[in-house]
Amino acid sequence: MISFKRNKQIVWIYLWLWWNTTANICVKATSDSLKPGDTLNSKSKLCSEQGKFCLYFDSEEAHLVVSSGVDGAVVWMYDRNQPIAIDSAVLSLDYSGVLKIEFQNRNVPIIIYYSPQPTNDTVATMLDTGNFVLQQLHPNGTKSILWQSFDSPVDTLLPTMKLGVNRKTGHNWSLVSRLAHSLPTPGELSLEWEPKEGELNIRKSGKVHWKSGKLKSNGMFENIPAKVQRIYQYIIVSNKDEDSFAFEVKDGKFIRWFISPKGRLISDAGSTSNADMCYGYKSDEGCQVANADMCYGYNSDGGCQKWEEIPNCREPGEVFRKMVGRPNKDNATTDEPANGYDDCKMRCWRNCNCYGFEELYSNFTGCIYYSWNSTQDVDLDKKNNFYALVKPTKSPPNSHVNAGKRRIWIGAAIATALLILCPLILFLAKKKQKYALQGKKSKRKEGKMKDLAESYDIKDLENDFKGHDIKVFNFTSILEATMDFSSENKLGQGGYGPVYKGILATGQEVAVKRLSKTSGQGIVEFRNELALICELQHTNLVQLLGCCIHEEERILIYEYMPNKSLDFYLFDCTRKKLLDWKKRLNIIEGISQGLLYLHKYSRLKIIHRDLKASNILLDENLNPKISDFGMARMFTQQESIVNTNRIVGTYGYMSPEYAMEGICSTKSDVYSFGVLLLEIICGRKNNSFHDVDRPLNLIGHAWELWNDGEYLQLLDPSLCDTFVPDEVQRCIHVGLLCVQQYANDRPTMSDVISMLTNKYKLTTLPRRPAFYIRREIYDGETTSKGPDTDTYSTTAISTSCEVEGKYK
Repeated sequence: MISFKRNKQIVWIYLWLWWNTTANICVKATSDSLKPGDTLNSKSKLCSEQGKFCLYFDSEEAHLVVSSGVDGAVVWMYDRNQPIAIDSAVLSLDYSGVLKIEFQNRNVPIIIYYSPQPTNDTVATMLDTGNFVLQQLHPNGTKSILWQSFDSPVDTLLPTMKLGVNRKTGHNWSLVSRLAHSLPTPGELSLEWEPKEGELNIRKSGKVHWKSGKLKSNGMFENIPAKVQRIYQYIIVSNKDEDSFAFEVKDGKFIRWFISPKGRLISDAGSTSNADMCYGYKSDEGCQVANADMCYGYNSDGGCQKWEEIPNCREPGEVFRKMVGRPNKDNATTDEPANGYDDCKMRCWRNCNCYGFEELYSNFTGCIYYSWNSTQDVDLDKKNNFYALVKPTKSPPNSHVNAGKRRIWIGAAIATALLILCPLILFLAKKKQKYALQGKKSKRKEGKMKDLAESYDIKDLENDFKGHDIKVFNFTSILEATMDFSSENKLGQGGYGPVYKGILATGQEVAVKRLSKTSGQGIVEFRNELALICELQHTNLVQLLGCCIHEEERILIYEYMPNKSLDFYLFDCTRKKLLDWKKRLNIIEGISQGLLYLHKYSRLKIIHRDLKASNILLDENLNPKISDFGMARMFTQQESIVNTNRIVGTYGYMSPEYAMEGICSTKSDVYSFGVLLLEIICGRKNNSFHDVDRPLNLIGHAWELWNDGEYLQLLDPSLCDTFVPDEVQRCIHVGLLCVQQYANDRPTMSDVISMLTNKYKLTTLPRRPAFYIRREIYDGETTSKGPDTDTYSTTAISTSCEVEGKYK
C-alpha cells in the first residue's frame, strides 16, 4: 500500500514537471508578437497593437493569412500554392530563430525563415501597417529585419508595400491575381512596376495589357483617373539598392489596391485601372470613359496596350457585358481546361460564332460558350450571371445633354478667344504703324547727319580694330559670362542699352554693355566709342577690355566697377552717408582730371557730351572713372568749336549754346561738370527743387544762396561736421563759374583743377548762371523777370518740374 502511494506521488511529480516544462516551452502568443518559444495555433490570432491587422490560420482559405481588422478582407497569405491542414497547424518561433509552420500528417515543417546562424534574440511582430515582420534584437537596442511579409505580396498592395525589384538580392515585388475569387491559387494577371519607363504595368502571361503612363508634373499618372489619385502620395525610389514604387494615403485612412481575377486593379476609393477591357486594338472613335470599369477596350486609350489585331467579325466598341439570366444551352459548348474569366472572354472574342460565355464551375473555372441564338433566348427567372457581347451604341447616354454642354463650352471658348485676339490685333496694328512712322522719320534724320556713314559693314568694323589692343570676344563666351544676359546679372540701363555683370572663363569680372537694337546708337556710334576708348589710358577713365560683334549684336566689355555709379550713392538717402566730404572732394578732383585728359592730353581732343552722375563709375576704393563715350565727339587739337545738327545729351546737364544752337566745345563739358559738382555738394539732382519760393533747379538755388552769403545751406545735411567750410566755399565758387551763361566766361578744365587744388583766393566772381529766372510770389500769381530786361510776364501759379530725358 505504501509502495502504491509512493508510486502515485512520483507520477504526480512527473506530470507536474511535464506541465511546467511544456508551459515554459510552448507559450501561446497573447500580444502582437511571437517571442522564441511562442506559438500560434488555429484557435488564436496575432493582432497588431491597434488591431488594424491580424495574423491567423484561415479555414476557408486553408492558409496562414493576414486580414484587415476593418472589414476582414484577406490582404496576405503565405505560399498560395501550398494549402495546409488548418485544424492542427501551429506557427512557432523556436529558440534558434526559425519561423515555421507545423501540422499533423507532415513530418517536415514548412520553414518560413531559417537563420544561417542560430540566435534566440528574435521576435516576430504583427505591425499596424499590415506587415508581419521577423526581427533580430541587438544589444544596443536596435533591430534588423530578417524576414517580412511585405517582401512576398499576393494580390493586394497596402500603403508603403513595394512593387519593383531589390537590386541587392534580385527579388521582384509584384502582385499576382487569384485564379478565381474562391481560388487563392495564382492566376495569370500581375501588377508590376517598370522602373525604366516609370510606369505600372498589368500583364497576362508576361504580355503587357495595360500601362499607367508616366508620372506627370502634378504627381499623377496619365492613365489613372485623377479623382482616384488625389488621395495618394506616390513614393518612387531608384538607386543602387532598389527600384520601387509604393503609395501612401494623404489623409491616413486605410486604403488598399488589389488586382482581381478579371484584370481590374481595384482600390477602396474606386477602380484604378481596367486591363479587362483591353482587347488589343485601337478604336477609331476613341474610348468613352466614365470610370475605369466603363472602358470599352479594344484600343490604346486609357492605358490599354495593343497586342493583336481585332478579329474581322468584331466591331470596334463591342464589349462583353454582365447579364442576369440563363441562356438557352441547346447550342452551347463547353471548355474545361480554362483558367477562369479572362481565358473564357478571350477565347469567345476570337471565335466568331461566340456571342456570350460564363464560367462552367462554381469555383469560376471552365467555360460555357453561347451562340447568338442562345444569348437571345434567356430565361430571366433564373438567378444566374453570364456575359453577352454588346454592340456599340451610336450615341452614349445623355448624348443630347453632353452635346449641349459641348456647344456651350465651344461658344465660350470662341468668345474668349475673340475678346483676347481683337484688342491684341488692334494693338499690334497700331504698334506696327507707329514703328513704320518712326522708321521713316529716323531715315530722314539719318540722311541729314554728317557724322553718320551711309553704309558700314560689320566686317569692316572688325578689320578697323585688328591693330589695336582690344580683344575680340566670341558671342558664345559672352553668353556664358552673363548667363545668357539674365536679369540677375543686370547692373543697369545705359543710354543705348543695358549693362550686365559677367564672369569670363578666366574668372575675371567684367561689365558687358549690350547696345540695344532699337536705340539711337548704330554702327557708327559703336565704332566711335571703340575708336575713342581704345586710345584712352587714364586712371579716371573706365578701361575698355574688348568688344564682340555677332550679326546685329554690338557689345563692349569694360572693367567691372563693384561700386556701381555715383548716382547710386549720391541720390539715395541712406547710401549717400557713405560719401563723406573727403570722398566727395576726391571724386570731384578725379572727374576733373579725367576731363582734362580728354580735352588736352589725349591724342585727339574729345568732348564727352553726356557727363552726369550715372556715367561716373566708382571702383572698390570709390575712385571715379568716366564712362559711356557713345555720344562723345573727336576734334583735332587745333579745333575748338564745332556745330552739329544732332544734339544728344541729358536735360539739366547741357550748356545753353549746345542745347539751343548745337554749338559744341570743351566748354560744354565744363558746364556739365559744374552741374555735377553742385550735385555732389548738395546730394540732390539738378531738377529736384520744386519749392515755389525758390528757383526750379539746383543752379538757380545755388546762385541765390551764394548771393545771399548763405552758400553753406547748399551743403548736403548728411555730411554733418565732416566738411571743411573753405573747401566747400571754393567748390561752390568753381561750380558757379562753370555754369555761367556764356561759354567764354567759363574756365577751362586746367583752370578748374588749378582753382580746386591751389589754396590761393579766387578773385573771379561768378556771373549769372544759365537757365536762371528769378521768381517772386504776389497774391497767387507768379511774376518772372529776366535779369537784363524790364519786361514782366504774369501767369497763374502752376506746379511744374523739369523732366530728365534724352534728345533724340
